[in-house]
Amino acid sequence: MNESRPTSPEPIDTRVPMPFGRVAQRLRERLSRADLGRIDAVVALARGGIVPGALAAFELGVPLRVLRLRFRDDANAPLTESPVVDEVVPDVRGQRVLIVDDVSVSGATLRAAREALHAEAVTLVVKGRRDAADVVLFDDVPSCVVWPWHEDVAG
Repeated sequence: MNESRPTSPEPIDTRVPMPFGRVAQRLRERLSRADLGRIDAVVALARGGIVPGALAAFELGVPLRVLRLRFRDDANAPLTESPVVDEVVPDVRGQRVLIVDDVSVSGATLRAAREALHAEAVTLVVKGRRDAADVVLFDDVPSCVVWPWHEDVAG
């Protein structure tokens, strides 16, 4: 006897795809309009901030540095109670830096980066609330985003 079981529906992916060109264009527009003052280097927060940080460093004509912080996993679940510096901190003492990350909601990671760097800093996030960073590229995307630089999208 062949009994058919009801199948559960496939989960619906509600994440919004964010094309690379859209990110690059918005970054270029916002950097040209923002009054950032002198920027000596861009510090990208690994992992999510590396690609937008590289774009920002290129647009500004300054070096790129990377700071690794451990706080959330790929599913955005907390790994630690607060962000923890995972590796050696780039030496940017005496410089004015632009800290770049992909997403900021609470600002905890950006605050931890500022504290770890001991440098004058302004912040930029690709997605977040307007009060999340000094420059927010997309504050109008309410759902999760599929970034073009993530492995599951790029491959």
